[in-house]
Amino acid sequence: MVLRQGGDLARLGTLMVDEDIPSAMLSGFGFTGQITFGFVDFEARASKPKSYENLEVTNLTGSLAWKDGKPLPHLHATAGSASFEAVGGHLLALEVGRGSMELHVMILRDRLERTTDASIGANILQLGPAS
Repeated sequence: MVLRQGGDLARLGTLMVDEDIPSAMLSGFGFTGQITFGFVDFEARASKPKSYENLEVTNLTGSLAWKDGKPLPHLHATAGSASFEAVGGHLLALEVGRGSMELHVMILRDRLERTTDASIGANILQLGPAS
């Protein structure tokens, strides 16, 4: 999948619905106009966001699963600046900048679901009875 300038990661949820994707693993790289990372504060049960502009994503990885009948991508990334400094974390939002964002989507045959673990307030991937 290739996202072009102005595209965003909301397209992943649309792809899951349109193509009836049960679940997938994802990797990618490319250019951002704006990117927002979050760091989970488990005590506050919230993600502390921080946005950056014009970075190059050197690694993006994650999973595409479902929660309550809706797509729920879970992504992490590392991105670097022109001064070769890197930032990263839980990927909350990304808008493609000049150039493109190349994504490799490896579709899995089983539908994966996430459920909220009330003890930590996080959406946890369910892999079956043994998980």
